[in-house]
Amino acid sequence: MSSTPSSPIPRRLLALAAAVAMIATMFAAAAGAQEDRFAAPAVDGGPPLALEPVADGMTAPVWGTAAPGIDGKLFVTDQVGIVWSVDLQSSASSAFLDVSDRLVVLGVGGPGTFDERGLLGLAFHPDYATNGLVYTYTSEPAVEGADFSTMPPSTDPNHQSVIAEWQVSDPADPETVVDPATRREILRIDEPQFNHDAGTLVFGPDGFLYVSLGDGGMADDQGVGHVAGGNGQDPTNVLGTILRVDPLGTNSANGEYGIPSDNPFVGDPAGADEVFAFGFRNPYRISFDSATGTLFAADVGQNDVEEVDVVVSGGNYGWPLKEGSSCFDPNGEDEGFAFMADPCPGTEGLDLIDPVAEYDTDEEGIAVIGGFVYRGSEIPPLRGRYVFGDYFSPNDGRGRLFHLITPNTRRSDVDRSRIRESSIDGLDATGLFVLGFGEDAAGELYLLTSATGVPFGETGAVHKITLDN
Repeated sequence: MSSTPSSPIPRRLLALAAAVAMIATMFAAAAGAQEDRFAAPAVDGGPPLALEPVADGMTAPVWGTAAPGIDGKLFVTDQVGIVWSVDLQSSASSAFLDVSDRLVVLGVGGPGTFDERGLLGLAFHPDYATNGLVYTYTSEPAVEGADFSTMPPSTDPNHQSVIAEWQVSDPADPETVVDPATRREILRIDEPQFNHDAGTLVFGPDGFLYVSLGDGGMADDQGVGHVAGGNGQDPTNVLGTILRVDPLGTNSANGEYGIPSDNPFVGDPAGADEVFAFGFRNPYRISFDSATGTLFAADVGQNDVEEVDVVVSGGNYGWPLKEGSSCFDPNGEDEGFAFMADPCPGTEGLDLIDPVAEYDTDEEGIAVIGGFVYRGSEIPPLRGRYVFGDYFSPNDGRGRLFHLITPNTRRSDVDRSRIRESSIDGLDATGLFVLGFGEDAAGELYLLTSATGVPFGETGAVHKITLDN
């Protein structure tokens, strides 16, 4: 998810301190970066929120979703390879699917260290109640036969991102589990490095599957497996994009999925048929507003800017020519940095789309964690607002939870005062890392956390976001 997780960690977490030290060395803040140009997310006096414990004992829960036709359950994706079926009344958890044996070995610096790979995405087909189909996004060891690759000849990728379809035998049974024999591989993509894996699978209101992909890793969209000018600006490869596919179709090159005829690059050699939008660095979490159909993406920044985008068909969101609304210089062998210019170098003639909201990475957090537009009924002040967070703040030693006020979805209209932060009983003093969000069938939201921020241990937990009465 993050690319610059360089925060100081509570002293009690010795194992995590070692991991964060390693990441800090890899992704230090750029020297000579621009001055602070962003208003700090403000505590706006309301609504005061609380976290209600729902489930614990997990490792690293990163995504939560509901299954069509199954009420009272939240299906939680644990990065180590287990999909948990959580009963929201009893808090009982059971394994719905276990793909841990398919994953690369986690812990980029060894056991107990940070990693961005794993079981990252889960989506239920809109017709799950009748067809029982489930989709996963996993980080798997590299094998021959990737459908997309930017790797030079005779150069191996770090791993491969794999989209697979599974099926349950009785989708009407809330206690059903996935039959592992039903696995069908849909798409396999070479990933040059361990990081910037994105990882969201979500069905849109059009019934098609949207897939978020990072730029391939390292930093500044440079290095082995990154094309000249950056993967983000080359929609002929799928890294740094959001894809739109029909998992039940067959007109793709590999015959395992379909390509909607109105995708923006169909028939255009300037981009891959599967690409819906591009110019992203690491859109780790994307989601649709269930009321309006608006697609939101939280794109993790490099050294200076975290951003929230509203995604449209064919849109170019600027990376690596821009970081948020700022210009970006990859700076060769040195660390890249954001800066101000008008126009940004290399953008002449391009129709780039700025974020609808952004904040300063150095001051406010480490990596934006996308959430959902709240459409539940239990927190009226949040209704219609996009709720999201940040992995961990170096200033106050905890993850953060934000929301946008009256999101403005006009293109190239960045409102730096739009982000708000509520006081949250249960998060303020805990030192928890924000790993992800969940949304149940009623539109209520859940915060997914751990006390370590790494895919090891048993501190992963699910909390319902509620009003603090």
